Amino acid sequence: MNTTATTLFISDLHLQPDTPEIAQGFLDYLARLATCQPAVERLFLLGDIFEVWVGDDYRNDFTDSMSAALKRIAERGTAIFFMHGNRDFLVGETFAAEAGVTLLPDPSVIELDGERVLLMHGDSMCTRDEAYMKFRAMTRDPQWQAQILAMPLEQRLALAQSLRMQSGETNSEKDEAIMDVTPEEVVREMREHDVRTLIHGHTHRPAVHELEIDGEPARRIVLGDWRPTQAFDIIARGRGPELREFALPLVDAITHG
Repeated sequence: MNTTATTLFISDLHLQPDTPEIAQGFLDYLARLATCQPAVERLFLLGDIFEVWVGDDYRNDFTDSMSAALKRIAERGTAIFFMHGNRDFLVGETFAAEAGVTLLPDPSVIELDGERVLLMHGDSMCTRDEAYMKFRAMTRDPQWQAQILAMPLEQRLALAQSLRMQSGETNSEKDEAIMDVTPEEVVREMREHDVRTLIHGHTHRPAVHELEIDGEPARRIVLGDWRPTQAFDIIARGRGPELREFALPLVDAITHG
């Protein structure tokens, strides 16, 4: 029997009621995880798990089903960590407690299969997109967040809808290159945190990039976004992190152990 501890990473599901296939895929993924013996040790949610989050007081059957599914996994002994993305940066401690997850700073360094690994959502490395970086700085400001959360719920929902429309219109006009990470910023982050492996999401460009930092081999592993028929994760179980692509609806071929 394989007793090696298993760690999983996912990001960019953009969960919302309008994409039920992805939501069901996530629930199936967690259900499969719940059957693992021994239990998966850690599950890292690296941002944009939800398409929009306007505060922990915005709750409905959809959000409740997601938090309940996560809580079941946590109660079986899996440590779940939630890193904010650019869509769900208002997820707070109330939801975290209800879902049994621990909020994780961006960036964070973890130990994985005997190696220091840097985890990020990824958007902070898209430094060539100057307009977005200004927006990101604003939305991560605790004072700005407090002002938003003090608004009535209906006003927050309207603001979120407006920002999503503006983002879609703006991104359609941008050069694809500036919406990817800046190579020099990748190296700077990895050097600053003294790591040779970086895992992130955000760009929806799943790949394993081999690079060199100070004469040493390094790699950047990028998670993919989930779609109605396609999903990605990274699994580590003693041999280092491995990027996987699998079909939705979830089939028996995907395993967590």
